[in-house]
Amino acid sequence: MATTELGAALHHWRDQVSPETVGLPTGGRRRAAGLRREELSQLAGVSADYIIRLEQGRATNPSPQIVEALARALRLTQDERDHLFRLARLAPPGPGTIPRHITPGVHRILDRLTGTPVAVFDAAWTQLLANPLYTALMGEWHGNDLNAVWRNFLNPHSRVRHTPESRGALQAAQVADLRRTAGRYPDDPNLQSLITELRRRSTHFNDLWESGTVAEHQAARKTVDHPHVGALALDCDVLGVAGSDLRIMVYTARPGTEDADRLALLNVVGTQLLTG
Repeated sequence: MATTELGAALHHWRDQVSPETVGLPTGGRRRAAGLRREELSQLAGVSADYIIRLEQGRATNPSPQIVEALARALRLTQDERDHLFRLARLAPPGPGTIPRHITPGVHRILDRLTGTPVAVFDAAWTQLLANPLYTALMGEWHGNDLNAVWRNFLNPHSRVRHTPESRGALQAAQVADLRRTAGRYPDDPNLQSLITELRRRSTHFNDLWESGTVAEHQAARKTVDHPHVGALALDCDVLGVAGSDLRIMVYTARPGTEDADRLALLNVVGTQLLTG
């Protein structure tokens, strides 16, 4: 069937990524070593039917968000990701927008930390990628709830235990960090939309925003109330990725504690909990 340069490139890159590279099972008979369309769909959060239409040239104008998600799922380099944007007739995100590309190196870091809950966030605290143990620990988020600031102001459902004082301190730190990010990336439309909606829907967020405080949010020790393994007191550290403003959030338990035992148990049963 006729295709386009975009479709041919997607098909080529899909064929280059083995399931084991992205943490997918390799069982069953496979006609090719690369990813199936359904597997790419699962990784990118894009429907398999739309991927088929893109590869066959029946869809030719994907949104920037879809191109970004496909580049991330295919583990493209920065140059390959920019090329994918141009094939989709889109300008690669410029310096005034928040970097959302996850390099192959950061992907490999997550691959090697299978026994540790790890997630990658952009500078606006939107979750871009999480390993299975992080999702098992914190829950699976979709849509606006992928943004940690949005959740902490507009979604009351959280597994992290808070007092009114600790939640207030977290919210103040997040708003100050988001204001810092807004100053660094003034041309990012997604960031401006997020801030506008938060100011409109949360009086408390708007009051904090009007205060003008600017700071970098630092994580701390947290207690997570998990519905299956109980409470876990964990150290939460945020590591910065040089040159990209990505934040890698890592949860660890102190060795020899009940928290470490519960985290190890969650590592065993986490996949069953997510698929059950």
